Amino acid sequence: MQGAGRRGCDGKGQEGEEICRVLGGRVVMGSLVLVSGSPGAGKSTLLLQLAGLLAEEARGTRSEGSPPAVLYVSGEEREEQLASRAKRLGIAADNLFLFAENNLESILEEIADLEPRGVIVDSIQTMFLPGVNSTLGSVSQVRECTQVLLLEAKNRGIPIFIVGHVTKAGDVAGPRDLKHIVDVVMHVESDGQHSHRILSTSKNRFGSTDEVGMFDMAQRGMVAIPNPSLAFLPSSRIRGSAAVAVVMHGTRPLLLEVQALCVKAIPNVPPTKIANGVDLYRLTILTKVMRHIGLSLAYRDILVNVVGGMQVKEPAADLAIAVAIASSLYECPVPADAAFIGEIGLQGELRGVSQLDRRVNEVAKLGFSRCIVPASQWKGQEAPSGCEVVKCKGLRDVLMAVGIQSTGYGGKRKGKEEIEYDEDEN
Repeated sequence: MQGAGRRGCDGKGQEGEEICRVLGGRVVMGSLVLVSGSPGAGKSTLLLQLAGLLAEEARGTRSEGSPPAVLYVSGEEREEQLASRAKRLGIAADNLFLFAENNLESILEEIADLEPRGVIVDSIQTMFLPGVNSTLGSVSQVRECTQVLLLEAKNRGIPIFIVGHVTKAGDVAGPRDLKHIVDVVMHVESDGQHSHRILSTSKNRFGSTDEVGMFDMAQRGMVAIPNPSLAFLPSSRIRGSAAVAVVMHGTRPLLLEVQALCVKAIPNVPPTKIANGVDLYRLTILTKVMRHIGLSLAYRDILVNVVGGMQVKEPAADLAIAVAIASSLYECPVPADAAFIGEIGLQGELRGVSQLDRRVNEVAKLGFSRCIVPASQWKGQEAPSGCEVVKCKGLRDVLMAVGIQSTGYGGKRKGKEEIEYDEDEN
């Protein structure tokens, strides 16, 4: 991390930049940050790396004498275990102090002696105050310990990060007002199947909650992903029933591959819809709209998957989902050089999305030669070099533009102007 004085710490290195992006641009002095996530998501690993970055920065803030310390407190591991993990992560700062303790009063004494530049407490559920008549990990202990750490952060003007365990429902364990006590609530998200991690915030007094950080869990710890689109797109261009959607994560455009499979349902068995990475209700609406404009989806099982385990929530991915389904239905591949942006209305029309210019520029930067956008939103803007912006009014226009068409019953593919819609199955 990089910075000076008591104003905060700016990003240093890719990992530091990703963390600071989520925090609002910097680590704010005097802030109390709660970091939650499911077991194994990488909370402790990320914060130990952050402690190392803060320690490296602190070394450059003092020209004489020893540099300010950074204190990492663990109520779950011994110092030897922490040191071994720090060595594996390549952290070698001699001003990073590791302290295994559960008694918060002892921790406060250590903070008073060291006068650290930053403190990490892992985890708040393992801390206790002797004066609180309650068991370790109880609601009362968690609340009181958090209140004490908040006052310590404000009085000393240092950032304190606390790890919070989560319940089976995904909520932070402890009192309901825990999130109201802290300044920032961060989440380390993992689907349990892939190595990538998403760092996000649900509360941030110092910045937007729309920003996200992208990391890959590797042997040397959390590795920042500077361009997530390259991580989620295949190395070779897509063929078959898959389309590229352009979604926004905060202010960052992200290109994702959406795959679809549309097959005849088993006779006498109700058709099924399976959605992985997209909202099932949204998928149901899209298929109803597609049938409304004439695509024959009756008696079909429809499966949609977002590659990489990402969750797509914004409607800007509607067009890519619909194109992938139509591609599978008509057994006609989606052009590998095209990306799709647009929300689909109930009449099959394309509707505008936010930050369209930024999405289109990202498509061009990644080498796609065509970008399909809503005609109502792209008016007079200059297209990026090497990328043709194709304006379409509705889903029918899009399918015509990319050459997705019915083969007919004879197996001979019809021309674009003869694209077939089965309007008797609306």
